[in-house]
Amino acid sequence: MTDDLDPSLDLYVQAVLGKKAINPVILDVRGLSSIADFFIICSGSSNRQVTAIAEYIQTDLKKEHGIRPYMVEGLKEGHWVLLDYGHVIIHVFYESVRDFYDLEGLWIDAKRITTNSMVNASSPQTGN
Repeated sequence: MTDDLDPSLDLYVQAVLGKKAINPVILDVRGLSSIADFFIICSGSSNRQVTAIAEYIQTDLKKEHGIRPYMVEGLKEGHWVLLDYGHVIIHVFYESVRDFYDLEGLWIDAKRITTNSMVNASSPQTGN
């Protein structure tokens, strides 16, 4: 993880990865947007998985770190859940909805960030 990033960013990523979110991407929107510093975008393969990922993120961050969202939108529908944590906004999409809205394309000028948790999650697991 880059030294100039908020070290708490990895806490959000760990919560996102806790329910096997698909293809997590972090966009550094500092200097591009006044609404947040970072967007974390991820997907689920069904509306139930999207809801489960979003609920897990809320529960994990609250229970483990005392972090609560300012706002949550879209939880019932499970197509696009937005969790607003102030400087970090987490978007959990149903895969086809993510493709349709293409936030990564919309924020093409934003720097892509990789945290230690993302690197560890993508590394092959070694076993005995």
